[in-house]
Amino acid sequence: MTKPMNKIEKLIAELCPRGVEFKELKDIANSITTGKLNANAQVEDGAYPFFTCDANPFKINTYAFDVEAIIVSGNGSQVGHINYYHGKFNAYQRTYVISGFKSLNVKYILHYLRGYLREYIIGNSRKGSVPYITMPMLEEFLIPIPPIAIQQEIVKILDTFIELEAELEAELEAELEARKKQYEHYRNQLLMFEAEGGVRWTTLNRIAKIKHGRDWKNLKAGNIPVYGTGGIMGYVDTFTFNKPTVLIPRKGSITNIFYVDEPFWNVDTIFYTELDMEQIIPRFFYYFMKTVDLAKLDTGSGRPSLTRAILDKIAVPVPRMKEQERIVTVLDKFDALVNNISVGLPAELNARRKQYEYYRDKLLTFEEYAKQ
Repeated sequence: MTKPMNKIEKLIAELCPRGVEFKELKDIANSITTGKLNANAQVEDGAYPFFTCDANPFKINTYAFDVEAIIVSGNGSQVGHINYYHGKFNAYQRTYVISGFKSLNVKYILHYLRGYLREYIIGNSRKGSVPYITMPMLEEFLIPIPPIAIQQEIVKILDTFIELEAELEAELEAELEARKKQYEHYRNQLLMFEAEGGVRWTTLNRIAKIKHGRDWKNLKAGNIPVYGTGGIMGYVDTFTFNKPTVLIPRKGSITNIFYVDEPFWNVDTIFYTELDMEQIIPRFFYYFMKTVDLAKLDTGSGRPSLTRAILDKIAVPVPRMKEQERIVTVLDKFDALVNNISVGLPAELNARRKQYEYYRDKLLTFEEYAKQ
């Protein structure tokens, strides 16, 4: 990275040794406007992108813009989120469309806005209110405008970081998907037993008691995790159960099974299992339950639901303890491989993002030109 930085430093020394001029956004763009449509104008399979205040565009069958534009979410949880698009598109009435940049590299403006606009919005919104953009706020946003040759060099470097990050993300996600498929293959192979001969089969109610959860809202805060169908919801000072167990959702995300080997509290939307550990290893039971298609056991007419009576009838293989231990050992290794990649993926991407931000801040920091 030293060479490109030196090149830009030489260009700055040559082309703008006394600093660069800072201009308001309204002075560098011919058009700053908003869309005209309501958010519900979207259609499922539209021909054009429809930009709203969500991070990603929806679809629509009409277009109001056919330009190279920077599109900014004007309010909501994604306020200040920025998209770039060149072509035909439409926009929501609280989404800002900036176009017609005057003798500028649009990608240079894009990098600058993505780096610093959101912080500016939050700092200039009324204290205590939900941040939102006003037209004057956007028009008056200041941007350093170095000569076009410097803009192009900066874009070349920063775009390279973005491309490398995208490539890395694709590679890591492909690796994660391959590991998941490999893990599922071995899990299904190891847990595939003949209905007759070779292994004992029984019903779930003979190796486990299914127990309901309870409300947790009146409990005191602590360090005991509270589980619902989506995972940990909070922490309290007491527990429902303190032995290894498998949690099985009762309502909602009924395929979301958890293995827990520490004290916990569970709410009413998820069961816990009191396992007969003389017959079955909890971790083995967890892996087996991951192979059961619980969606087919859904009894809900609206929200997915499972009942204790239906779960009790699930046929469960009970091989000898040594075989259970062997299967658990193998699957734990695959599970660790998948989890390592799952944890490492965001960490690696965050490291790349930090690297990009470091160079972005160095490249986009200029001394302001002092007029004589």
